[in-house]
Amino acid sequence: MNRLEQLKQFTTVVADTGDFESIRQFSPQDATTNPSLIYKAVTQADYAPLLDQAVAERRGADMPRGELICDIIDDLLTIFGEKILQIVPGRVSTEVDARLSFDTPATVEKARKLIGLYARRGVAKERVLIKIASTWEGIRAAEELHKDGINCNLTLLFSLPQAIACAEARVRLISPFVGRIYDWYKAKTGKEYTGADDPGVQSVRTIYNYFKKFGYETQVMGASFRNTSQILELAGCDLLTISPELLGELQASDGPVTRQLSAGEAKASGVQKIPMDEKTFRWMLNEDAMGTEKLAEGIRKFTEDIIKLEGLIARKLS
Repeated sequence: MNRLEQLKQFTTVVADTGDFESIRQFSPQDATTNPSLIYKAVTQADYAPLLDQAVAERRGADMPRGELICDIIDDLLTIFGEKILQIVPGRVSTEVDARLSFDTPATVEKARKLIGLYARRGVAKERVLIKIASTWEGIRAAEELHKDGINCNLTLLFSLPQAIACAEARVRLISPFVGRIYDWYKAKTGKEYTGADDPGVQSVRTIYNYFKKFGYETQVMGASFRNTSQILELAGCDLLTISPELLGELQASDGPVTRQLSAGEAKASGVQKIPMDEKTFRWMLNEDAMGTEKLAEGIRKFTEDIIKLEGLIARKLS
């Protein structure tokens, strides 16, 4: 078997893309999207008709222009999600507007709206993960949504306190960003990290071991990979979401893939439990320069791409 098929023996493989053909090619269990991926997709000829569909469904609605554009984006996200769920057997992750990252009530409202739109398209809420930034406010929103039976994927996660707070809020899944952690340390030190020495790999390993040691049900999904070495070092993680480019590299390569993470080894580790409340969360995140900087940067980047998407829709409405 090639390395991709071997990896699937240990880990649920998720496609990190809005490209339907890539999803079909690699047969993942789930798929994830974000504003950057959706914007990239709809600027291509193959996917532009989906944006036209979303605009057509809402054109002429009696509401302020800004609200109309937001509604069209929500429609577009669920159109993509519905199409993806026709390909994958599992779940799709759909992201809440990053500008709501510090607003718990607004995040909850937006998540419920997205689930409602999916329901109108005949998609059960069990097949959708609402993606929310791993701020304190975002985690509280996910906690409330969990009580409604709405599952969440907490994204832009770079540090252990973020992960612990998510687990204690009974969030369904978290997405620690391996590659962006690697980027930060490489830029700061000028050092090239490989294998188990990669700080992004080490971060996910620490989170995975902590969750399994203390019996949390929250799933860990490594994300944002820069190379296949990072992926192979995390074989055995609950899930890994991987770009089409790296899925292709894994599919085209041979060689053994061995399990690197296991619940049994994690339970035997000597990790100590950390009581987590808001003050501890904010202090520990503040003390982690990488985590603080990458979280803020990620929110800004997703916001930029939402604004680009709004501009594209505004031009179509005109």
